[in-house]
Amino acid sequence: MPEALEVTVTAPVVSFRNPLYAGLQIGLPCPPPSTAGGLLAAAAGGWDRVPASTRFAMAFHAAGNGVDLETYHPLAAPGIETNTTIKDRDFLALVTLTIWLTDQPDEPHATPSGERSAAIDHWERALRRPAWPLRLGRSQDLVAVRTARVELAPGTGRQGYAIIPDTQPGATGTRMRLTTAIAHQRDRTRWDGYRYHREGSQAPLADVLTTAEGQAVVLLPSTHPDQLATAA
Repeated sequence: MPEALEVTVTAPVVSFRNPLYAGLQIGLPCPPPSTAGGLLAAAAGGWDRVPASTRFAMAFHAAGNGVDLETYHPLAAPGIETNTTIKDRDFLALVTLTIWLTDQPDEPHATPSGERSAAIDHWERALRRPAWPLRLGRSQDLVAVRTARVELAPGTGRQGYAIIPDTQPGATGTRMRLTTAIAHQRDRTRWDGYRYHREGSQAPLADVLTTAEGQAVVLLPSTHPDQLATAA
């Protein structure tokens, strides 16, 4: 059975602003894949230390949510004054983000049983001693991380709290347009359709990898910015 590195990220409070609403602090119910990819890049020490082919699966759960007030500093052209204002901010509480990193993203069964995976070794070292502080969402939302090696099996698993492409057969939950990758210069963004069930879905997903607990593990598109460097 293929081996994976299961990364468990926890935080007391996080907030993911929906960039589709200009000037408003509308929150997303889960992190976009680009946010999880950025966390991995921070652990590695930058995107130049992340293999361009890296892909992962992810699931997210928040025990609660609420609204508080946050100081908002609008951006403007140089020399133009702006007024600082207070706005409502959606937040999520007591969150757990789970990321699964496999050996070879496009060929998860390639590593023979019993052999150690170089890719998993790389991420295990990076997450044990991250190069930069690990945050989720806003810059002040620091997280705790732990890792474990797990075995995955091909078959049918439950969707649960997984964030999955909306093209996955049998997927349920809210369909959202989320950022997959952001260019190094932040001048281009890749958007894709995803589904996420805030309460957790028992829907069966066939022909996927699964954990020992039956959680479906569905690889997401690459979040690496290099894919946008040659985009037309």
